[in-house]
Amino acid sequence: MPKFHPHVLRDYALIADGERGAIVSPRGDIVWLCAPRWECDAVFSALIGGEGVYAVTPAHTFVWGGYYEEGTLIWRSRWITASGITECREALAFPGDRDRVVLLRRIIARDCPADVEVLLDLRAGFGGQKLRSVKRHDEGRQSAWTGRAGDLHVRWSGEVSGATVRRAGGAPVLAMSLTVPAGQSRDLVLELSAEPLRDEPADPDALWRSTEERWADAAPPLEHVVAPRDARQALMVLRGLTSSGGGMVAAATTSLPERAEEGRNYDYRYAWIRDQVYAGRAAAAAGAFPLLDDAVSFISDRLHEDGPKLVPAYTADGGRVPDQRELNLPGYPGGYDLVGNWVNKQFQLDALGESLLLLAAAGSHDRLDSGSRKAAEIAADAIARRWQEPDAGIWEIDNQAWTHSRLICAAGLRGAARNCTTEPQSSEWSALADAIVADTADHAMHPTGRWQRSPGDPGLDAALLMPAIRGAVPADDPRTAETLRAYLAELTQDGYAYRFRHDERPLGAAEGAFLLCGFVLALALHQQGQEIEAARWFERNRAACGSPGLYAEEYDVAERQLRGNLPQAFVHAMVLECAARLAGPWHAL
Repeated sequence: MPKFHPHVLRDYALIADGERGAIVSPRGDIVWLCAPRWECDAVFSALIGGEGVYAVTPAHTFVWGGYYEEGTLIWRSRWITASGITECREALAFPGDRDRVVLLRRIIARDCPADVEVLLDLRAGFGGQKLRSVKRHDEGRQSAWTGRAGDLHVRWSGEVSGATVRRAGGAPVLAMSLTVPAGQSRDLVLELSAEPLRDEPADPDALWRSTEERWADAAPPLEHVVAPRDARQALMVLRGLTSSGGGMVAAATTSLPERAEEGRNYDYRYAWIRDQVYAGRAAAAAGAFPLLDDAVSFISDRLHEDGPKLVPAYTADGGRVPDQRELNLPGYPGGYDLVGNWVNKQFQLDALGESLLLLAAAGSHDRLDSGSRKAAEIAADAIARRWQEPDAGIWEIDNQAWTHSRLICAAGLRGAARNCTTEPQSSEWSALADAIVADTADHAMHPTGRWQRSPGDPGLDAALLMPAIRGAVPADDPRTAETLRAYLAELTQDGYAYRFRHDERPLGAAEGAFLLCGFVLALALHQQGQEIEAARWFERNRAACGSPGLYAEEYDVAERQLRGNLPQAFVHAMVLECAARLAGPWHAL
């Protein structure tokens, strides 16, 4: 069997349906898919060194390309061979069923016959559970293969009559050589279900039509924003990462390293409150209200359930994030394998403030119901009880009285006082915001007149740009201007922005440029009326994506490579928010 070596992250594409996502390499091998849902075990885990892959690859020498069909997460792998062009149209049937994966692949021969090699090596449990009970079914002209992988029921249908069972590492795999005549196409449909597949295989044409129509419904034109094509794609990525229950995962993957051999590997297949807020507020700014409504619903439910014990992250359906553990796989080169996340044991105060900011944005568009207004009260009461407690902060480090956390709570209270409640509660929330800002100023002001990270840490931090953007303090407050000036001088280089200094090493030596911070800086400059500089930062960071237009968390400026899990939702959210807000004069949300 062929060996599927990993690629640099910038070359991978994502297909997603809201309930799970698959990572597609330029060779046409799907190297990552968790089933049936985001947080479940992978059935294709080659991305992190496990077994399991689903490949459709040209049989002859080729160079690769690809693109998303506009306003969708339908990916077109495109290969140019010596004789012509072959394409493979790839999608997860959209929107996804919570317990049933339907993966569509259509091989298209453009101007010459397309010769491809197809391999389905399905291994549940991150490669530990091989395909079993494999059977072929022939009914008239329709062929299908069925089997089991772990607890999943498997069916592979379409143009699969030429497939045979082979052995790879003691496991059965399905393989075939397929020739598609020039000007024609052939379909492959893979279904994975938590329940037995009792119905007949679906018609591929009907699945494709439904998927196209539903993506069209999900994709507003966004003609009023800067860079509308990229903004629209960012919105589609966010939509693809958002489940039917409203929870949006931070990324589709786990264990992709932020810096080789330094142990910064995390599992981001969960819904962070903060990231969900960023996406919801970006959607509000762009007028993409269904995504805003999803975020409001998800976060309101979490506040009603957990109140002051709100945790930083949940599974996409609102469950608890499991404890972190290793998988005993090689991992992506430079990293190691793990699932779960230790964030489940943290308190992050700013999540309460961010929740209020989201509800305030929804309230400004008259999109709150009685339940979400009550959720705002729950969040405000929790802030009143807990704002003086140390927390892990936005970067999830050690517990301190982080300046950003406190000021974001003040921003959330101010926004909610305007848009989520009435007197006398609005005055009470505004007074609490004033008290938090005053206390923070007493304990976390740097001698130079800027904000500092915490009372015990005089350093700078990109997160300190956010409170003014979100309305904790005015744009013309001297502390706002001095913080921005110092940040530009000390934590930016060559058009890229960094979170904070880990040590005395040069910028870029400790970690990559943090793309979230570059877009936040664009918003901060826009707020100050520096339109040309804001546009320059937006454009510079907008270019730091991979070939398919996806962003990771960090960007290695020297090597021009993506670092970390893919795609990173909060970066796409900031692309969308910047595109919407830079299109006109600054106004508060």
